[in-house]
Amino acid sequence: MKAFNVAVIAICASLYAVVGYLTSFGLTFGGVAFWPAAFIPAVFAVLFGSWVGGVGAAIGIFIRDLAFHGDPFLSLTAGVTANFTVFFMIGYLSKRNLDRKKTLAGLAMGSAIILVGLLLPTLLLPVESAGFAPFSTFVTLVLFTSLVGVSLFLFALMTKYWREFRSFGVGSVIGMGVGAAVVAVAVWAYSQLFYSPTGYFASPLSASLVPLIFVWTFATEIPFVLLLAPPIIKACRKAFPQLCSVNDERAK
Repeated sequence: MKAFNVAVIAICASLYAVVGYLTSFGLTFGGVAFWPAAFIPAVFAVLFGSWVGGVGAAIGIFIRDLAFHGDPFLSLTAGVTANFTVFFMIGYLSKRNLDRKKTLAGLAMGSAIILVGLLLPTLLLPVESAGFAPFSTFVTLVLFTSLVGVSLFLFALMTKYWREFRSFGVGSVIGMGVGAAVVAVAVWAYSQLFYSPTGYFASPLSASLVPLIFVWTFATEIPFVLLLAPPIIKACRKAFPQLCSVNDERAK
């Protein structure tokens, strides 16, 4: 890895950790923080390549987690793994030349990932609270429908006003779907094994919460990625035209 990439990764990680810590406002659900800062590594992934975005996000979330809850193993299990996957995928897919058919196929794949991430844990994981399960399933279905609708609406706005970011939009939907699934399942699994009255998890999380954690994670990140990253990327490329060719991974 070149010295330039190492420096950019350090900048990405620093910004991500600091802005993420300051903009989460202490809001959490199921142990997962409100996270509008997700647009930062998305910008770096597009401008400087998938490895920069993925590694910068992984290091940044690790720093933030140590400052927030101080559990490095939880961060490595959920945050680091998910963040590297999400932003590596965004950086990689944003460089692909996707025509209309490939775009629709990508959106279908992203919707399928969201569906699996929401419903599969409900079917496979043991439900500790039988009384909560029906309510959880109903809420999951409602949130799933709303979430897909909002995501597609934001994507439609992007393709209308920023057509050059069509591939970025597909990568964001797919990447965020995968990342939210990783976070939801990993956080639940971690809470089953490592909990104590003085720990981050005082008791194991109910499996009924897994789909809702998925919704929370996806919904608190994807709007900021789709709405904030494209104008910032355009502004950076306009100010520094050389960024258009830095680490270009475009398919032949």
